[in-house]
Amino acid sequence: MRLPLLALLAAGLAAPALADSWDDTVAAARGQTVYWNAWGGDERTNDFIAWASGALEAQYGVTIQQVKLSDTAEAVTRVIAEKAAGQTEGGAVDLIWINGTNFLSMKKQGLLHGPFLADLPNAKYLDLSEGSAAVVDFTIPTEGYESPWRLAKFVLTHDSARVPEPPRSMAALLDWTTANPGRFTHPAVSNFMGATFLKQALIELAPDPAVLQGEATDEAYSAATEPLWAWYDALRPTLWRQGESFPENESVLQQMLNDGEVDFAMAFDPAAAAAAVERGLLPDTVRSYAPEGGSIGNVSFVAIPFNAAHKEGAMVVANFLLDPATQAHAQDITVLGSYSVLDPARLGEAEKAAFAALPASPALPSNEALGPTLNEPHPSWMTRIAEDWARRYTE
Repeated sequence: MRLPLLALLAAGLAAPALADSWDDTVAAARGQTVYWNAWGGDERTNDFIAWASGALEAQYGVTIQQVKLSDTAEAVTRVIAEKAAGQTEGGAVDLIWINGTNFLSMKKQGLLHGPFLADLPNAKYLDLSEGSAAVVDFTIPTEGYESPWRLAKFVLTHDSARVPEPPRSMAALLDWTTANPGRFTHPAVSNFMGATFLKQALIELAPDPAVLQGEATDEAYSAATEPLWAWYDALRPTLWRQGESFPENESVLQQMLNDGEVDFAMAFDPAAAAAAVERGLLPDTVRSYAPEGGSIGNVSFVAIPFNAAHKEGAMVVANFLLDPATQAHAQDITVLGSYSVLDPARLGEAEKAAFAALPASPALPSNEALGPTLNEPHPSWMTRIAEDWARRYTE
């Protein structure tokens, strides 16, 4: 049974008592509209943001206006242009869903407000110890300039009716595609999901994965990627359409799986397939799984630009996203199915019970089955891999 936010709050899951300074922030935020620049390519996420706006308006008098992006760089470019024009306040962007290279770029250029994470009452539910996923973004320390809001991990999805025993590693995947040509593909590497697939392969195949945590120097890049390109050279002709064309994104790939055109899809959301089954977009025989050695993963963050017009409202939104009630609602596969960023050890019994009561699905892998989370490489690796793949295979 789904537990709505108000019911969770009634069960004792409200935020802790607010400090005087936080009271001032909440008071200043009342009546503000927060322009949240967020990727708009996922209907469930868009619906969740709309739901959050309604809940925030009821509780705090704060509303969200989602600015739907096709690429986060659009928002970053807007903030850069405002700074160049001398606009140090009243900026058009209040909150950004941001990760990796875009965060690094804004941090280096002094385009972020903060640090603000420690000012959020609900930050007490996070593991903020050094090196934890909540304080590191693609190897870059967040230093309080970002707030987590959802957890993502790479998974493969297969139709168990057609593939009862899927390959559990990238090396085994090549064996499978060789025996089953044309039944596997991945999104174009210009798309985040396609690039993530290559990064997963890179981590598995690199002679020393530890080097991926540092910048991709010419020497390190050459040594680490040599096995990757050898593997991909063998994989490509076994792909759908012999690797001459690729689906645009993971949504298109999911539709191909549903249509029986291929036997696998992939996602950076372990609950994506379960949510699709719930909505009738995939057969109930699909299952999602992580490679046996673990899967690449990260936390999605929100950040506030230095010149945001509604900083207080943005902080209220960030704090709301960390509320255990909100996190439980987001993890519901009938809502978003986004795994929680909170540290279970920091939750009370009522809060843990709210998560335990969430709907289950055979397509939904358990936390144990997902295995360890493999750290994202330094952002420079993603940039170079995407450029190198395009040069090797599309030019």
